[in-house]
Amino acid sequence: MINMVRKKDIILSVISGALLVLIFPPFDFFPLAWVALIPLLIVLVDKRLTTSFFLGTLAGFLYFIGTIYWVYNSMYFYGRIPAVFSVFILMALCLYLGLYVGIFSVLFNYLTRYSRFPSLFIVPVLWVTLEFLRTYAFTGFPWSVIGYSQYKFLTLIQISDITGVYGVSFFVAALNGAFFDVLYWNKKFSRMPLFERWPMTVGLSLFGLILVVSLAYGMWRLGTDEHGQKMRVSVIQGNIEQDKKWDSNYQRNILETYKNLTVTASKFSPDLIIWPETALPFSFGSDELLTNEVKEFQKATGIHLLSGSVLVKDSKDNKNILSNSAVLLSPGGEVQSIYDKIHLVPYGEYVPLRKFSPFIEKLVIGIGDFTTGQEYTVMHMLPAKISTLICYEIIFPGLVRKFTEKGANLIVSLTNDAWFGRSSAPYQHFSMSVLRAVENRVPVVRSANTGISGFIDAKGNIKRKSKIFVQDVLTEEIRLGSFEKSFYAKYGDLFIFLCIISCVLLIANNIYPKRGTTL
Repeated sequence: MINMVRKKDIILSVISGALLVLIFPPFDFFPLAWVALIPLLIVLVDKRLTTSFFLGTLAGFLYFIGTIYWVYNSMYFYGRIPAVFSVFILMALCLYLGLYVGIFSVLFNYLTRYSRFPSLFIVPVLWVTLEFLRTYAFTGFPWSVIGYSQYKFLTLIQISDITGVYGVSFFVAALNGAFFDVLYWNKKFSRMPLFERWPMTVGLSLFGLILVVSLAYGMWRLGTDEHGQKMRVSVIQGNIEQDKKWDSNYQRNILETYKNLTVTASKFSPDLIIWPETALPFSFGSDELLTNEVKEFQKATGIHLLSGSVLVKDSKDNKNILSNSAVLLSPGGEVQSIYDKIHLVPYGEYVPLRKFSPFIEKLVIGIGDFTTGQEYTVMHMLPAKISTLICYEIIFPGLVRKFTEKGANLIVSLTNDAWFGRSSAPYQHFSMSVLRAVENRVPVVRSANTGISGFIDAKGNIKRKSKIFVQDVLTEEIRLGSFEKSFYAKYGDLFIFLCIISCVLLIANNIYPKRGTTL
């Protein structure tokens, strides 16, 4: 296959892959997203379908190896997986994710031959449909969704309160398609009869109008006043090294670290203090001595405390059944509410298909095995109604909106990004929270063990954030979400479902083999 592909085509595919890496944190060259797909689109023209699949998968593999290389850190340094096997798993994951770009390339190649629709329609419909499938297929991995690259372009991302992040992806992909149409197909279409040119002419005009309206909507939303009630919140960043979190020799030191930082935070008179995911170095409720110590400390501060903790839910075969949870304590030290994490990390918090792969058990000994939560718990702490997302739950838009739909006016994200090390992952993880705030018109408060912790308002403005791998106490007055839910919070992914339907109809209309089609 490689011998059949021109070097120029491979180079252009590599350029697309590289540009897609540069649009995400920590680089944040987000304007490149508007043209990143063009080199790939160019090489796909008039290629065999198999060649298109290879070139697309190559671009996709580079796209993901450049954005999620940090998976190696989690597996090798903390999951105790041998280096060779860690590299193999990373490569396999990136190849799997790259297949989505390969499938996109095959479909784009085929449809541009026989469909009269311009690329500015074909590209975004295909791209966002495959992004959505990637979000949920095989438990889902929605990292590096192209819409997240625009988290600093606040005017554009305001439409996500209607469309979700996939609407932002749609516009980015459509811009690539529009530029491709203008730059590459201009001569071809200029020679066509008027009745054959109308789809592109109308499409470009309509897209230009929609883009202007969307940007005008974004400017209007950014200029409107927020009406939610205010409250003061402090987040604690303990900066506990991952290999010390569950070492009994460091248990006392960890607990004292959080208590001392909390005393510092209490000087700012917050209404709520937040500790990160699994901040407590013991099982809350099971270890009576340390549990009572935390409760007595809580009484002394007299401030609501929301903390991540491992809880023992049950026991079976002499083994404890654990949950990765968030516990809200009242100013009097009483348990006010508990949320158990719903979307667990495969191989990080549980082993899927354990019966068919018993040998993988050893790979997660240092990580733990948890049971899945069942309730979308909204914690009531007037005036706040809190949805508490744990770790990478914040990157699933459909999951987050279910809490907002139930009345949450504050999104709290507890996480432990120590797994990622000093990589791009903490920056990427934080950036995705910006879209959750805008989609739901609800502020996001993030407490991360090693960073990035911070505050994001309902318009996506990053009000304050910490550096990584430092101890920190951040306090901010935030305005809660209003009682009026956003369109996205009410109705969910209607926009993406329209894209999926359009994608199916587009493919179905051109599904029969055409003369001259080659593999």
